[in-house]
Amino acid sequence: MSLPKIQRIAARTDVALEVHDALKRFGRETPQAQPFWKRGARKPPEMTVAVDHISLTVRRGEIFGLLGANGSGKSTLIRLVSTLLVPDGGEIRVFGYDVQREERTVRRLINRVSVEASFFKKLSALENLMYAARLYDLPGVYARRRSVEILRSLGLSEKRLYEPLEHMSRGMQQKVAIARGLLTAPVLLLLDEPTTGLDPRSKHDVQRFILRMREEHDTTVFLTTHDMDEADRLCDRIAIIDNGRIAALDTPQGLKDAIGARIGKNGATTMEDVFMALTGKSLDDDFEPSDDFERGDGN
Repeated sequence: MSLPKIQRIAARTDVALEVHDALKRFGRETPQAQPFWKRGARKPPEMTVAVDHISLTVRRGEIFGLLGANGSGKSTLIRLVSTLLVPDGGEIRVFGYDVQREERTVRRLINRVSVEASFFKKLSALENLMYAARLYDLPGVYARRRSVEILRSLGLSEKRLYEPLEHMSRGMQQKVAIARGLLTAPVLLLLDEPTTGLDPRSKHDVQRFILRMREEHDTTVFLTTHDMDEADRLCDRIAIIDNGRIAALDTPQGLKDAIGARIGKNGATTMEDVFMALTGKSLDDDFEPSDDFERGDGN
C-alpha cells in the first residue's frame, strides 16, 4: 500500500491515536539465580512499571503534549506508539491500526524524532536526508527540494546543508533530526523532547515549523517535553505523567484554572505551578538522567 493511499485512509477518522490501558514493565519480578561465575556482578534491577495502565485519545490535527520529568514514562509511551517496544498489556491504535497486529501500516503513518537521534556523521545534512528519503522510496528530485525547504525553514543556511554533521553543534544536528522526521509528511508526528539542547532562537524555529506542519498538512503531533513554556505555547491539550500514570489531562488553560483555584493563584498560575501541584515535585529535581529503563536498558 502506497504512502498517499494510507494517508487518505487515515483521513477518514477523527481519532489519530487511541491508547487504552497500556502497560509496560522492565526488569524481573523475581530475580533469577545467577551462575557462580557471575555472582557479585551488578544486581538485576527489580520490576519497574514504566507505563502504568495509561489511557488517552488524541484527535486528528491536534498537538497533544505529554509533560513529565525524566523517568516519568513519557519516552516509553512514545516508543510503544512507534512500535519500538511491545506493550505488556492494553491496546494502542494509530488511525485505527493496531501497533502490534498492523505494525508495518502504522510505521508508514508515523515518524518519530528523538533527542537521541543518530546519523552518519561523515555525511552532510542533505546527504543524511537523501538517504532517509530512499528508505521511504521518495522520488529523488522531490526529496532534495523538500529537504532543502525544510532545513531552510528550520534556520539552516544553504552553506550548512553540505557540511558534515560531525562539524555541527548538537542543536544543529537536532534540527536535521527534525527535518528527517518531517520529510515523509507523516500524518502522526511523534516528537520526543525535540527541542532539548536547542538555543532559544532554534527552539522558536522548531516550534513555528511544528505549527506550520499542522496548519498546512493536517499533521497530528504527539509531543513529549519537560519544557513548561513549550507545552503551554504549542499544545491544544496536555497530559501530566508521573511515575507512569496520567495525573491530569486538559487544555493548558483548563489545567491552570483548576490548579489556580486549588492553590489560590487564580489568573497567575503557570504550568510549573500545575506540575508541582499534581506531582509534588519540581522538574529541576528530576533533570539528572534516571530513566535507563525508558531507553530500554532496564534488563
